[in-house]
Amino acid sequence: MNKPVFRFAPSSNGALHLGHAYSALLNYMLARESGGRFLVRIEDIDTTRCTPELEAGILRDLKWLGLAWEEPVRRQSDHFDDYREALESLIEAGLVYPSFMTRGEVRAHIAEAEAGGEPWLRDPDGVPLFPPVDRERPEAERRRRMEDGEPFAWRLDMEAALRHIGETLHWEEEGEGPAGETGTVTANPRAWGDVVIARKEIPASYHLSVVVDDALQGITHVVRGRDLFYATAVHRVLQELLKLPVPQYHHHRLVLDENGRKLSKSANDTSLASLRQARASPRDIARMIGFEALAFLPDG
Repeated sequence: MNKPVFRFAPSSNGALHLGHAYSALLNYMLARESGGRFLVRIEDIDTTRCTPELEAGILRDLKWLGLAWEEPVRRQSDHFDDYREALESLIEAGLVYPSFMTRGEVRAHIAEAEAGGEPWLRDPDGVPLFPPVDRERPEAERRRRMEDGEPFAWRLDMEAALRHIGETLHWEEEGEGPAGETGTVTANPRAWGDVVIARKEIPASYHLSVVVDDALQGITHVVRGRDLFYATAVHRVLQELLKLPVPQYHHHRLVLDENGRKLSKSANDTSLASLRQARASPRDIARMIGFEALAFLPDG
């Protein structure tokens, strides 16, 4: 019987904070309790913001917490060919299209539509759904604009994707969603509209890279923050389109600041490096985020 495989996958565009510590420790604890494997993955497809120095800081913080993981660490920037292959299969199937609208054009289009009195639909994160303008462009115009070198992104044609799949999607939730969802959860990918799958200069978005990585690494249990709960619907669509295995999901609570807001990398007062410099120990960190007794943690 294969062992369960868990992963902690931070982006190397900033320092780890208490929220990251909670997710990393929970993944590590669940892997230990199940006799499973624990992997670390560096999500650095954004090569303009992610740096080797920040990656080194992340790995240093995780080692200080007392975590150990299998080597080598998978870095997304080393595996762009994997994402290109997945993207090409979606292009060949006619399930993605190039979108040329700038942010300003999108805002203007939505403002004009809302001036008529109807609010524009928004995704679960509160972002307006992408207008259908690019999806409806003639193929000849698309080719011409691409050949002229115009910037564009590849977007998933969500309606075409759902017709291709032809079934209702679910996932098994071992944690709990924002509204208490657990057990067998019905996915609602239409709520996200035509999401970005890749950009001209980067062959993957978060959505595409995460499902490809999880499949290639044999991840059986995805344990991550509740803020990504609804995005799982997009991941289920891509898993079906690309014929990838479906892991178990566990969305955990978020660590919030004193104002009830989700922690961010810009809040340096919650970074593990700053807390370590203030002489906090790994056990102190665990207590701050609600873990009282983790025997594997070092004292200092």
